[in-house]
Amino acid sequence: MKELSIKPEIFSFDTCKEFCAEYKIGEGDLIITNEYIFNPYFTDLDIKADVLYQEKYGAGEPSDEMAEAMYADMKGDYKRIIAIGGGTIIDISKIFALKNVSPILDLYDRKAEIVKDKELVLVPTTCGTGSEVTNIAILELKSRHTKLGLAVDEMYADSAVLVPELLKGLPFKFFATSSIDALIHALESSLSPKATSYTEMFGYQAIEMILNGYKEIAANGQDARMPLLKDFLLASNYAGIAFGNAGCAAVHAMSYPLGGTYHVPHGEANYCLLIGVFKAYMEIDPSGKIKKLNKFIADILGCGEDVVYDELEKLLNQIIQCKPLHEYGVKEEELETFTGNVMEKQGRLMANNYVELSREKVYDIYKKLY
Repeated sequence: MKELSIKPEIFSFDTCKEFCAEYKIGEGDLIITNEYIFNPYFTDLDIKADVLYQEKYGAGEPSDEMAEAMYADMKGDYKRIIAIGGGTIIDISKIFALKNVSPILDLYDRKAEIVKDKELVLVPTTCGTGSEVTNIAILELKSRHTKLGLAVDEMYADSAVLVPELLKGLPFKFFATSSIDALIHALESSLSPKATSYTEMFGYQAIEMILNGYKEIAANGQDARMPLLKDFLLASNYAGIAFGNAGCAAVHAMSYPLGGTYHVPHGEANYCLLIGVFKAYMEIDPSGKIKKLNKFIADILGCGEDVVYDELEKLLNQIIQCKPLHEYGVKEEELETFTGNVMEKQGRLMANNYVELSREKVYDIYKKLY
């Protein structure tokens, strides 16, 4: 049994200037980023690389249409793709490291040959996706009204680079939605049937760092996150290692129809499902490995194990408020469609559930959260 795999080399630098100098970024490189990230941190460094700004091709979550439009504007025979951004930029850049990119639907349908022909450097600017250490690219497939993940070893980065300086300008809302995504990566991977003692080590460490950080923020306000940015960036990376090996599960699977249909930010959509899914797990099998996880969280929160998910929700609501599904515009009759989407299209994720969830149970979770 494989215990752990960490594919990209992981580097850290205190500043962007140190990163650029070490990597000798210049001609032959394509930087994919956002203008609001590039201007304050990189403009004065006089970098000679080509730069592509993602926001010029659309806002929100990454989609096949956005990626196709960006790919059409890539002018040059690049040796390296350097992604500096959040999950949208990182996931799209993984695809751009491949030789055969368009039509992207052919990649996701496994009709196109998958060959990597460029070096890939991933630099996260949020503390959530952990995508810099995974081989997964998740896109909204616009014509199919869903999100789908492509996971192939050719999309592992050659190096993942952590630069805490880049998180200083991250607005609190995006800090909240991204870091809660990291927490859910750690929680889901820790309960996965594919979890090992190694992946649990990374997952549990991420849970502890994030929840302790949230307690500090809840007690002292949003600015209390500033001294903790390196901790949150590391926690996101640890969680990425954990779920990159053990996988995510029903929380992610059930959030995709919500994100794909109503464009709810990924971390926020996950949070909508988190407590409902974990309470369903408890109803089915409270005495398995979830018991260990419950005690770990309860010790951090200072509460009893019997109320751990109620107390967890109280803490998380001080970071980002959980809303019922109907407040996003979801219609009750759509819950059956969402359920069908999960059961028919998200088998890769549902195979990682702590316990098996039937179609009826998935619908029941949606109904309770409606």
